[in-house]
Order: sequence, then C-alpha cells, then structure tokens
Amino acid sequence: MTLRLTLSSALICALAAPLAGAAPLAADPNAYLEAVEGAAALAKVRRWNAAADAVLEKAPGFAAYRERALALLQDDAQIATPDRVIGDKVLNLWRDKAHVRGVWRVASLASFAAGKPEWRTLIDLDALGRAEGRSWVWGGADCRAPDYARCIVTLSDGGGDAAVRREFDLASGTFVADGFVLPAAKSDTAWAGPDALYVTTDFGPGSLTSSGYGRIVKLWRRGTPLSAAVTVAEAETSDVSIRPHVFVEGEARWPVIARGIDFYRSEVSHVAPDGRLVRSPLPVDAEVEDVLGGHLFATLASPWQGHPTGAIVEYAIADVLAGRTPVVRAVMVPGPSQAIEQVAAGKAVLWVKLLDDVSGRLVALRRGADGAWAQQAAALPANTTVHLDAAAGGEELAFATVEGMLTPPTLYAVRPGAAPVAVQALPARFDASKMEVTQRFATSKDGTKVPYFLVRKPGGTGPVPALIHAYGGFRLAQTPTYLTGQPYRSGPAALFWVEEGNAYVLANIRGGGEYGPAWHQAALREKRQNAYDDFHAVAEDLIAAGISAKGKIAASGRSNGGLLVGVLMTQRPDLYGAIIMGSPLVDMKRYSHLLAGASWMGEYGDPDKPEDWAFIERYSPYQKLAAGVRYPRPFIYTSTKDDRVHPGHARKFAAKLEQLGDGFYYSEAIEGGHAAGADRLEDARRAAMVTVYLNRELGGAARD
Repeated sequence: MTLRLTLSSALICALAAPLAGAAPLAADPNAYLEAVEGAAALAKVRRWNAAADAVLEKAPGFAAYRERALALLQDDAQIATPDRVIGDKVLNLWRDKAHVRGVWRVASLASFAAGKPEWRTLIDLDALGRAEGRSWVWGGADCRAPDYARCIVTLSDGGGDAAVRREFDLASGTFVADGFVLPAAKSDTAWAGPDALYVTTDFGPGSLTSSGYGRIVKLWRRGTPLSAAVTVAEAETSDVSIRPHVFVEGEARWPVIARGIDFYRSEVSHVAPDGRLVRSPLPVDAEVEDVLGGHLFATLASPWQGHPTGAIVEYAIADVLAGRTPVVRAVMVPGPSQAIEQVAAGKAVLWVKLLDDVSGRLVALRRGADGAWAQQAAALPANTTVHLDAAAGGEELAFATVEGMLTPPTLYAVRPGAAPVAVQALPARFDASKMEVTQRFATSKDGTKVPYFLVRKPGGTGPVPALIHAYGGFRLAQTPTYLTGQPYRSGPAALFWVEEGNAYVLANIRGGGEYGPAWHQAALREKRQNAYDDFHAVAEDLIAAGISAKGKIAASGRSNGGLLVGVLMTQRPDLYGAIIMGSPLVDMKRYSHLLAGASWMGEYGDPDKPEDWAFIERYSPYQKLAAGVRYPRPFIYTSTKDDRVHPGHARKFAAKLEQLGDGFYYSEAIEGGHAAGADRLEDARRAAMVTVYLNRELGGAARD
C-alpha cells in the first residue's frame, strides 16, 4: 500500500468561509460566491443551473443519452473488482440499479478466484442512509490485520471528504456497540493493535494544519474517550498533514508516521516498540510503497545513494530501529520509456505495475538466494491498461483488471510463472468493429514528443469535431480505459461522441506520471506552461493531420484538469470551440486560501510570494478573462459539497464571464463532493449534458 499524498479521498478543510489568514477580498466583486452555503451565492447557482437545464435538458437526444448512459453505468454485467484481499476473504463495493449508493460485501477468496463468488452483504448503503436519515456515500474500510475481525468504515454524508469513521464487526455484519467512532472530519486512522488506533483528526483548536488536515497523531485505546488519546507525533502548522500507517506481516507490525511537509515531500519515521520515532533514511521526496520480509520498499523521485530517479529501493526496518545504517539496495530500475505506477506486497512476491509508453504491464519480483530480485512479467494482453486491484497476503496471488478503449475489462487472477486465469470478463457494450484506436505523438513547443490516443471511425476522410481529455498534474498518469466507464472523463459521453462520427483523444501531457517523476517535474511550478503547450500541440497535430479543424476541438478536464482547460480557453480561444470544465481550480491568486489549496503549493507555487505569483499570474484563468474576446462557451460543472476544490472557483469564473457578457452553461450538483455526483444517476445526467453540449457547440447548432 503506497503511503503518499494524492488527489484521492482525503484532501481538504471545512466548508464555508475562507480560512483564517486569507488575503482581503474587497477587490473581488465575486468574493461572495466563496460562501458555500451563502444565500446570495446559492441564488446565483440556482439561476445558472436553471438556465443550463432549460437549454441542455431540452436539447435533441438528451433523454435518450441519459437513459443509455444510466443503463451502461448501472449494468449488472460489471466487474466485481476486489477492493481488498483480507486473509482468505475478498471485499467489494457493488453498485447497480437497485443499490445506487452501493452494497459492501464479502466473499471467500477461493470462490472469488474461481469466478463463482459467494457474496454476503455487510452494509447496504442505501438502506443504511434511509434508516439513519443520511445521504451516505462510501469512503472505504480499513480492516484490522491479521485476524480481520474488525474494520474502520468511512462514510461521508453527501460525498465530501469530511467523513465519519465507525467500527464494524465483519462476522456479525453490524457496527460495534461502544466501538471506535470518529465524528465527521478529514481524519486518518490505522490499527495499532486489537484495541488501539493511531488517529489524526480535528482534535480542536490548533490541531489542524493550514491546509485543513490533522496536525497531530494520537494513540487512542479502546474504552477511553478520544480526549484521553496520547500524542505520538506532531507536524508543523505550515505542513500539509501528518498520517499514520501500519504495515502488517503475520504477527509483526511496522507502524510508520508520514509528516507531509508539502504535497510531494514527507518526512517518514518508524515507530519503535517503545513508542520512539526513528527517522527513515529515505529522502523526503521518496514514496513509501509497502513492506515485505521486514524490508521497507519505496520509489525514488530523485537520485539517491547511486540509485536513479524512478527506481524501487529497499532497506531492513530492523536496522533503522536498532540505530544501524541500513544497506539500501535497488529492487527494480525502470527503462527510459517506463514508469513505475504501483507496488504491492503479497506472500514472498512484490507485484509491480508499470507503464511502457503508456501501455500497462504487471511484473512479479521475487528475491533469490543471493538477495537479488528476479523479474517475471505476467502474460497479460499487450497494449492495454492494467489495474493492479489487490494482492493476497497469504499466497502468491494478485488480481488485475485489463482493458482498452475498445476492449471491455477482464479481471485476471495472476500467479508468478503461471498463465493468468480470467475470473470475469465483461461482454462488449458497443460495436468496436466500427472504431479504431491509434497512439500518436505530437511535438510540443520545446520539441518534447507528447503521446496521445485517438479513437475514431476507421477510414475517415476530412476533418471531424474532436474531444480531447487530459489532466497533466500531480504525477497522475492518464491511461486508456473502456469508453463506457470513467465518470471522471464524462463517462459514456466519449462513446456517444465517437459513435456519431467524431474523434475522441486522451492526451498524455506533462505533469502526469506517464514517464515517471521527470515527466511530472517538467510541468511543476514555473514550468507549468509546458503542460499547456503540450495540449495545444496535440490540438495542432490533429489539425495538421486533417483529423479535426480549428474551432472544432473541445478540451475536457476536471480538478487540475479544470485548471488546464481554463488556461487553454484563455490562451487560445481561437483554437477551441468548446470547453468542458469540471470541478475546476481557476482563481490561482486565491487558491491557497480556499479549502485544501495550501496543500497544493508544492505543485503550483505560493501566490502570496511575489516571485511565485510572477509565474502563476501568467496563466491564472480567472485573472486572464478579458473583455472583447470571443471565448468558446464553456460547460462548467461542480458540486456544492466539494470540500476539496472549493466550488467558489467555478462560481467566480462563471460570474466573471457573465459580467463580460460571455455565454456559459453551469451545473452545480448539491451532493457528490469532488466527484461532482454522489451516484450513477448524476453521472448519467452529466454524460447526457456533455453530449448535447458538444453537439450544440461543435455540431453546427446556432449560438445565441
């Protein structure tokens, strides 16, 4: 399990007003829109929502698109992805038409691996929400090793990052009376033993960092109030966070504390049996991955002790705890076109998922008698995306899902040296024979070759409208997935778009992790423009190849990708004809004062420092909107309950467009958190809205 700060389910601070210490807002006439539940702000949101609904929901085909999208997203024929393997059991969250929020369930590992799982329901989220009068959204579970009898379950009311945590008994399928319970907050827990938790949460005044995360790790023992928990470690207020994690091997526990200095640098310490904190020798930009055989494994973001950037290294934890200088050995060094994405330990096997020119591979590593590691690649289909879903700790077994843009997902049980066994395969959900996918490379402004995947009907002549999706940040690679899924990429909208004769593109611009740490670092801070130049280059390459045409290209992105498309819109309004801006980060002058914004300064810089604002100001979309420019009319979507990227970003961008007399479509879901939708119903509605929006803006519909 990787211990890192990511854009996953844990970023940010309390809803409502800006954080203390925020810069004065008097100069911004749209500052009132930062009040998440403010009456004036919500009145504006309701008006914008109604205006967009009146156009898009009444557009030709909307109802049919929504109905088909929902059928695809809620199809009972879906992969039962193993969320975790715990001992001899597999856990899974299942969602379908009857269970919109999902069913958390368990099956034996043997029945699951045989492709005939015998499921037992643990929690029906929809029923629980009705019974408790809450809009529960699943946030995951941490089950206590090695017996896995109890789990800490995370539930969010409405889908935000702030969530409650409750102890659950796996055998009885009930919450534990008088068990561990944490109120709604951005918390982290780790089992310190059968009757104790490491906890970081909102303990009261002074217990949070400036980014809104817990600043203190405490040890909380069963039967005592949270107020009696004993402090184990503390971070600085200026740090991003501090987080506990416990790696378990049989009866051995290896607790670590990661003090997040910024988004990419963490000071890692081991917790000795007597409670002492012992610093790891790892550089602060390394990422702790897992523990196997008492050795800690990490990937390097910069060269260290003769080992290159991107390598997996290991050392013996016992040496560090004993005060000895550990021997650091290389486990795996990726090639120039490769990037290590994920590392997971199983029984005597280290599973490594990597990319090679953005195509997935899965490799099993085993230590030989001489201490050297031997690699054995799993014989999975080539030129696909590979998801390492889970590794079993009790046997040499991992589960991996393989898919492509035109290839439906198949779940495999993988064992070293044996042919992978298909556990479950989805039937095709569309006619892929009428489409083709190719990988192309565009040349960016500085000469860098930028890969992208293109899906269209074969044998096309003449330019067609094109939709390009990208992200370009936080070391997150964008890999090809089946066109019916991925709500984060507008879900089935990409499928509908290609079926109707248009082109869909997934661009692997810099800032992501497609080629390892260097690909990410090439777009950090003052180098951010490289990501935007890469996207422009992909668009220009489509035009030069006759695939699309100027003004007939849509740019799509969400979160950091929402920032991306906001920049594209303001830098090259002539090039793009449509902009799909999801949960966007666009006011880069204010971002570090809104919710978790301070935690991202390692990515973008600190706008309160003149030297950093000098390069941020060059692209900040909110500040760059200007009068007299004909911008593409964007489709902007967000969520009121997004407690990761403040909805004020989207609101203020829309307000400024309105003040400039420019058109836009705006959709703010009430629930759903950063995902901008709490369930598949909202995902299907958004896919339909995106599709009719694209048809309207790029398909020749008259503009108001």
